[in-house]
Amino acid sequence: MRVLGVDPGLTRCGVGVVDGTPGSPLTLVHVGVIRTPAEEELALRLVGIERGIEDVLDRFRPEAVAVERVFAQHNVSTVMGTAQAAGIALLCAARRGLPVALHTPSEAKAAITGSGRADKAQVTMMVTRLLRLKEAPRPADAADALALAICHVWRGGAVSRLAAAQQLYRRGGR
Repeated sequence: MRVLGVDPGLTRCGVGVVDGTPGSPLTLVHVGVIRTPAEEELALRLVGIERGIEDVLDRFRPEAVAVERVFAQHNVSTVMGTAQAAGIALLCAARRGLPVALHTPSEAKAAITGSGRADKAQVTMMVTRLLRLKEAPRPADAADALALAICHVWRGGAVSRLAAAQQLYRRGGR
């Protein structure tokens, strides 16, 4: 399974593409950060993020997209920008008919490190180790995007199969 992970943000939007299946070694396909200037008009920044995500989708053809679920932060302007960037990622995936999963930061941390309270350094170290990289992905947004993709490879397949089984059961297809 090839998964695009997106760590949304207006100034830095992390993107990471990983190949893998549960129980098998993971492979890094791509990692990067889509950047937009803070002084640029909001609408133009969103267009820049959309173009960057579309480029990654075109070049690497993921089968699913995992986006960090935006949660309430103390700084409303930060959470608004993050939510807008996440919306762009959801839109790009939906346009292509790709399945999208939202994972909380705690879910991704727990999947990668075993603890939902891991700090950024621990997440980066484990992403580096799991993907057998010679050096850590930088900045942290890039490592976080890879963590989301890995989380989805490991957890997303099981969640998708469970949802499909529940739908079948509700339809009486036991």
